[in-house]
Amino acid sequence: MVEILALILHHDEQAVLSAVTMALEAGVPTKTHILNLLHRLLDGKPLTTPPVTAPQALRLISEPMANVERYDVLRRENRHAS
Repeated sequence: MVEILALILHHDEQAVLSAVTMALEAGVPTKTHILNLLHRLLDGKPLTTPPVTAPQALRLISEPMANVERYDVLRRENRHAS
């Protein structure tokens, strides 16, 4: 908290307040996130990233399924190989 308040000594107060407000609205009120937002504000970088549209060839046809039994089989096979 003190480190965030100390940012006002080095940066514009309104920019710091804006970064803190945006972090609170995003639900991520961490020092790292506030610093990231502050630097983006000061550098003029976009605060939101544009949506990524993947080419059709990269889209999943079927979602992968978790299969933890497969890992047990691989571990057993690895023991026998040693």
